[in-house]
Amino acid sequence: MSSNPTRDDAWALLTEFTDNSNLIKHALAVEAAMRAYARHFGEDEDAWGVIGLVHDFDYQHNPTEDTHLHVGSTILRERGWPEQWIRVVASHADYMGVPRDTLVAKTLFAVDELTGFLTACALVRPDKAIAEVQVSSVKKKLKDKAFARAVNRDDVRRGAEELGLDLAEHIERVRDGMATIADQLELPPR
Repeated sequence: MSSNPTRDDAWALLTEFTDNSNLIKHALAVEAAMRAYARHFGEDEDAWGVIGLVHDFDYQHNPTEDTHLHVGSTILRERGWPEQWIRVVASHADYMGVPRDTLVAKTLFAVDELTGFLTACALVRPDKAIAEVQVSSVKKKLKDKAFARAVNRDDVRRGAEELGLDLAEHIERVRDGMATIADQLELPPR
C-alpha cells in the first residue's frame, strides 16, 4: 500500500472479516469516538477514524487472547498497512504488550470499552437515544457490576486517566461522537 489506507480500505477489510452486525456497530462506534477525539486534539481525523474502524477487524474469527490482534497484526502487515497504525491497533489490548506511548494509542484504548458500555446504557433507555444518555447515569451504572458485565470497568477508568481527562468529560465526548452516527448504530438520534 503506497499511501495511508482510506476509510474505504478500512471498511473493506472490516467487512471481509466481520459479518456480525454487533461487531460492525462496535467498530463504527469506535470510529466515531476516535474522530471526535481527533477533532478535539487537532489530529488527523481520517487516520484516527480508520484506526478505530479496523481495531477489532479480526475478532469475529479470532476471539481469544492467543489469536485476536496477533492474527490481525499479521494480516495488516501482509497488506502493507503502516507499522505505526498496526502498533496502535495492537496496543489497545494489554496482553499484546505494546506500549500506549502515543495520543492515538491512548485514545483507542480509552474509547474501546466505553463505546460498548454507552451502547448498553442507550439500549436500556425507553427511547434508546444515545444522545440522551446522561453522564450521571453512566457513572452510576459503572458501579453496578451486573450491568453490562462484560465491560471492563477498570479499562474505562484507566482510559480516561491515561488521557488525563475527568471520567465525566470522557463519557460525554464519546457519547457525543457516537450520537453523530446514531442511525448507523441503529439507535435513535434523540
